[in-house]
Amino acid sequence: MADQGMIKVTLRRSGIGRKPKHRRTLKALGLNRIGQSRVLPDNDSVRGMIRAVDFLVETEAAEATGDSSEE
Repeated sequence: MADQGMIKVTLRRSGIGRKPKHRRTLKALGLNRIGQSRVLPDNDSVRGMIRAVDFLVETEAAEATGDSSEE
């Protein structure tokens, strides 16, 4: 698993007024505020959570090293 990639997930739309299951999924992904991003492991469970709320989030590939030189 050391060769596992990372994926950056950013909350773009609010969870207010959404189904409780969608709000729980956002919380499990660690997304609380619009514009907040998390770098998560790129595995099947995270991909499934992202698929459940894909209309609320944006995703992009992220470096596994955690390089903070991005703006």
